Amino acid sequence: MIIRITNLSKKFNDFTAVDDISFSVEKGSIFAFLGPNGAGKTTTIKILTTLLRPSSGKISLDGCDPVKNAKRARRSFGIVFQDPSLDDELTAFENMELHGVLYGIPKKILGENIRELLEFVELWGRHKEQVKNFSGGMKRRLEIARGLLHHPRILFLDEPTLGLDPQTRYHIWSYIKNMNQKEQTTVFFTTHNLDEAERMAEKIAIIDEGKIITQGSPQQLKEATKMGSLEEAFIKLTGHHIREQSPSHSDKMRRQHQLLKH
Repeated sequence: MIIRITNLSKKFNDFTAVDDISFSVEKGSIFAFLGPNGAGKTTTIKILTTLLRPSSGKISLDGCDPVKNAKRARRSFGIVFQDPSLDDELTAFENMELHGVLYGIPKKILGENIRELLEFVELWGRHKEQVKNFSGGMKRRLEIARGLLHHPRILFLDEPTLGLDPQTRYHIWSYIKNMNQKEQTTVFFTTHNLDEAERMAEKIAIIDEGKIITQGSPQQLKEATKMGSLEEAFIKLTGHHIREQSPSHSDKMRRQHQLLKH
């Protein structure tokens, strides 16, 4: 297993965002981590990617404990955050170049790799423009290209295709699927697009109110709930009522994210 989580918990004062969860992800697989708003998905990803420290539990990420050896762990993964993380004052090329330098990609291949990925997401013609002039969809495509630049062994995607049109989603997932098959890159993603999860994921874990409520393949979840689609199975498992993060928790997470950026 390239990712192994055992009894992981995260508390923010009196709020428990992640509550004693355990699961594992096989090397080279595509794994979906699903849940309603405020279920604990993003908090879990931030713990796995060293942005938050867990309150308790054990983590193994590509044979490494990211709490004890964050630097080594970071070299094994790429990440596309749900929230924008680009530098708007830099150009598309400069954002990619900075990422490449941080990950130690040799200069002799860095420029070529950047061009290849920017051409893939159809941004090479705009590579000299500042990112602040890009649309939301263009920024999302650039973030995905940046996350793929160093060919990570694990790729974390938090709502990767949010706001993208169907053609762009198909294009990006085709590339990710090809990389997964060709390089055995493990893909760990969250999404509210359950059709996307049903098509792409080999295994799914559903988290609700900080707890893992079920795990299995899309077919296993449909069979267990006697539902014809993953979306119907998901609603049966998590309920029909609309979820919203409490303002206090959202504010805490936003402040934490701003502190981490600085």
